[in-house]
Amino acid sequence: MSMTSLTLSTASVLAAPLVLWLAGAVPRAAAHRNSVAMAKFATATAWSAFALSLIALTSYAMGPGFGSNATLQLLVIPLPFDIGNFAIGVFVNAVTVIMLTLVSLVGAVVVTYARTYIAGDPGEGRFHKWLLLTLAAILTVIVASNLLMFALAWVLTSLNLHRLLLFYPERPAAQLAAHKKFVFSRIGDASLFLAVLFIGASVHTLDFETLFPAMANIQGPLPVALQSAAWLIALAAILKCAQFPFHGWLIQVMEAPTPVSALLHAGIVNAGAFLVIRMSPVMSVSGPALDALAVVGLVTLAVASLVMLTQTSIKVSLAWSTSAQMGFMLLEAGLGLYSLALLHLVAHSLYKAHAFLASGSSVDGFRSPPLRFKGGAPEPWHWLVAFQGAIVLALVAGFVFGIDPAEQPALIVTGAIVAIATAQLLLQALVLEDNAKLLVRATVIAAFVCFAYFGLHAAFEHALIGSVRPMAMTGVLDVGLSIAIFIVFIGLITLQHLFTRIHSPLRQAIQVHLYNGLYVDVLVTRLIVRLWPMRRPAATGASTDGA
Repeated sequence: MSMTSLTLSTASVLAAPLVLWLAGAVPRAAAHRNSVAMAKFATATAWSAFALSLIALTSYAMGPGFGSNATLQLLVIPLPFDIGNFAIGVFVNAVTVIMLTLVSLVGAVVVTYARTYIAGDPGEGRFHKWLLLTLAAILTVIVASNLLMFALAWVLTSLNLHRLLLFYPERPAAQLAAHKKFVFSRIGDASLFLAVLFIGASVHTLDFETLFPAMANIQGPLPVALQSAAWLIALAAILKCAQFPFHGWLIQVMEAPTPVSALLHAGIVNAGAFLVIRMSPVMSVSGPALDALAVVGLVTLAVASLVMLTQTSIKVSLAWSTSAQMGFMLLEAGLGLYSLALLHLVAHSLYKAHAFLASGSSVDGFRSPPLRFKGGAPEPWHWLVAFQGAIVLALVAGFVFGIDPAEQPALIVTGAIVAIATAQLLLQALVLEDNAKLLVRATVIAAFVCFAYFGLHAAFEHALIGSVRPMAMTGVLDVGLSIAIFIVFIGLITLQHLFTRIHSPLRQAIQVHLYNGLYVDVLVTRLIVRLWPMRRPAATGASTDGA
């Protein structure tokens, strides 16, 4: 057992989820009777958790600094068969304090929004109770010092969220979506617990602080048990992040209240990427599992990006966007770019929380005058100028921040993706009317994007030293995967331009199929309902689906 002095950082990390657990322990009857007071109490508690997280981040950065680890364990129970201990405690490193601050901020904003959103609803008090418990569980996942504690908190997050997804149990769509998520979550839970068992049996420890050196001491080929654990972790991450073809429930949980959608899409669904980052000591030495994770992420990214273009509902489009972003995040993690995956996670959480909470006012955007095109598709010289400019900007930004592709070849891939994204921006400016002024503005924005991307990557890379285990891309499969990623992104930008400009029966047919998600979820839903039939909620409105 590793014990450190109770510093301000570790105390704050411990207190942040604890205050939420205590607030969520308010009896349901009391919360129901005093719903207005419960709403105020929930808001104050959520902001208190964020304040504690901010103290933890600040004290960690000003104290030992990024790169140091600390563990505080309150209870340790030895487990049989020499697989390590079950411990209740907190593990403090850069990943912990960054994620804790991010999720607690999103949670505080969502709880504050929910206070007005759900005001006057008969289940107002109950809603705030389960919202606090869900937020407490996800914060516990982030701070857990022990793999078994991590897995138990992982399950509690899913079960508490299930209550929120069925806040309106009389809605058939809500029932089906919650049922599918419940099934996938239980498969993911089983995968994670098996992975924990295999890791403990192989390295004889379940504590994160000792897992890193234990994995570093393994010489030669990775044992079969650890290879299996890496594959199981990848499966759990894929299911949690709603990756193709297990994505349908994420699109259909729109029946839940908007605050639930915001917390789910901005916080909880990111847990799959966080799992891979946290388990980097195991994942970085298991090339095939990470490659599979990257392939699944790439497929999800491609499919969801195209389907998103055809959606007419703002919230459904945002849900498909989340699936695509999760695919991109797992793609980065699969390439071993954990710092970029964490940066992406932070940026996506903040953006998606705002997007869902502001989705009701999105219609205002349609009142602005549309941009006028010169007519037709971009000419060949437009493409040439846009891509040349984007490549130059990406190369300059990478050079300024000392990016060395020889040390991390995967950065060539991400650099190419940044160039493709900024080329899209420059291309739009080139084909718009009055393009001289717009082109200057687009170039400035593209330069800012490139410098911000590589600058933030350098900052996160420095912050995560000692918190994750780097991975080198050396195999032929890695090179082939890099080429495939580049081709997919080029194909996506090309298809987006063709899709919006070509009018034909074939385009209409493709649009219909994409609008329906290529019907994959229909087949998955039929299979799930057949293998695991739904049980209808009881007459009292409570869910009986196992949560």
